[in-house]
Amino acid sequence: MRVPGIILAGFCLVMFFWIGGRETSQAAPVTSKCLAVAETLSGVVPVAYRSASLAANEVRLTFVGHSTFLIESPRGVRIATDYAGWHGTGPLPDVVTMNRAHDTHYTDHPDPAIKHVLRGWNPEGGHAEHNLTVGDVHIRNVPTNIRSWGEVGTEKFGNSIFIFEVAGLCIGHLGHLHHELTAQQLGQIGQLDVVLVAVDGVFTLDHPGVIEVLKDLQARLVIPMHFFGSIGSLRELLQETHDIEDSESKTVVLSQATMPKKPKFLVLPGF
Repeated sequence: MRVPGIILAGFCLVMFFWIGGRETSQAAPVTSKCLAVAETLSGVVPVAYRSASLAANEVRLTFVGHSTFLIESPRGVRIATDYAGWHGTGPLPDVVTMNRAHDTHYTDHPDPAIKHVLRGWNPEGGHAEHNLTVGDVHIRNVPTNIRSWGEVGTEKFGNSIFIFEVAGLCIGHLGHLHHELTAQQLGQIGQLDVVLVAVDGVFTLDHPGVIEVLKDLQARLVIPMHFFGSIGSLRELLQETHDIEDSESKTVVLSQATMPKKPKFLVLPGF
């Protein structure tokens, strides 16, 4: 039986869109568990598109020093962590995060041209709460306590763990962490792919405490910060559970595709 041309053409058109839809769904990018949780949150803030030499699934991380990293997204969003007025080279960041344990982790006078200044504490009391999307980066925080050198002993909510969800990766900057994490905090953090952790062992959490936090978080990549001189004792504690690599570059480009199979402790040159 001969099929009329208009019916045959309609059938072909339906098959084209059906097959195309299947191929699109199969090629969907992989996202982290933490990113999937954050996508349900509100607070979207648009940012102008700017080209960057990164693929859509890559993020660039540069260790500026101390606790400051420059995070750059595929769409050119620039973020400086624990910002004390210095972000390294290049244009001003779109976003800065700060914590107030010491004045090397914040500034009272950020450049007014910075669009988003996120303090890890609430100057008016209580805890800080951030939940926003800037371009292709979702940013949120989980408050923690800090030690007080005065009579109180503990200052509640003086620090925040900032979580950056970008390019299918979930990056957690633990800030000036002074204690191990509670079950509630771990649930709020979710599954991190990359952890930026202070490892001085004195001013922040001691090394056995750092090990416990890393065990709880189970991130595939750990990058140390806030260290002074050698971090040899922590290397010894980690060598059975992590591959250890010393990089000659302050900058690393990360993606889900290049995440290590075994947890890695990646030391970028800094202090």
